[in-house]
Amino acid sequence: MPTAHNGDVALSYDREGPSDAPTVIFVEGLGYGKWMWQFQRDPLADSYDTIVFDNRGTGASDCPEGPYTIDEMAEDLGAVLDDAGVESAHVVGASMGGMIAQRFALEDDRAASLALLCTSHGGEDAVPVPPETQAFMFDVPEDADEREAIRYKMTPAISDGFAGSHPDLIEDIVDWRLDSDASEAGRNAQAAAVQAFDAADELGGLSLPTLLMHGTDDEVLPVENAHALAERLPHAELELFEGGPHLFFVEQAESVTDRLREFLDDHAR
Repeated sequence: MPTAHNGDVALSYDREGPSDAPTVIFVEGLGYGKWMWQFQRDPLADSYDTIVFDNRGTGASDCPEGPYTIDEMAEDLGAVLDDAGVESAHVVGASMGGMIAQRFALEDDRAASLALLCTSHGGEDAVPVPPETQAFMFDVPEDADEREAIRYKMTPAISDGFAGSHPDLIEDIVDWRLDSDASEAGRNAQAAAVQAFDAADELGGLSLPTLLMHGTDDEVLPVENAHALAERLPHAELELFEGGPHLFFVEQAESVTDRLREFLDDHAR
């Protein structure tokens, strides 16, 4: 698996798809490893050059001492494109990955388009993560084992009943998270970056095509954040997924992938 470097930080990535096709790079959410994008990346790799990478603090990438900043993590994205020899890429980011994608587009002209899923522009005007959701994310019961802790953290990110109706998928996700998600130190360092992020006053200067996708029942980053982004981004298309939770791109994977493919097909060059 190839490795890029941003200074002393090594970043693990992999690449799949036709080498002569437009490049799509996927950026993960807080604490999540490369596995989270398989539901979109795998089908799109039939016609796009796709890249997924582990953010600093996650998976096979280095975990330098935190706190991190979104600026640093956007530079990491650029370092991956440098190593891959990519001069233009369609950037797809979810949650924290959407924040990284915004910052990258603001600082680097290699972004050809943006697809921002379940994310926020940050700052005082953003609708924050509700306190009850933060409790699930960071206050895991002390007697929970590793698998129970992961399921507990996921509770606000999935729909009521989804775990019960998809037990095999949930067990797979727990396995993938145990194998490649961020360490506690890495996750806390990334959380500090999310907390400090604020691009609200800068987005009006972005002229590239942007697709916003958000679940209407998101209990992590409420859907009002998507509307706020749509108001600030001059060329944004807003697509809401009825009943979708934070991980709507897992629960409604086929519909999300179809919409993303439509957007990419319209703007790939």
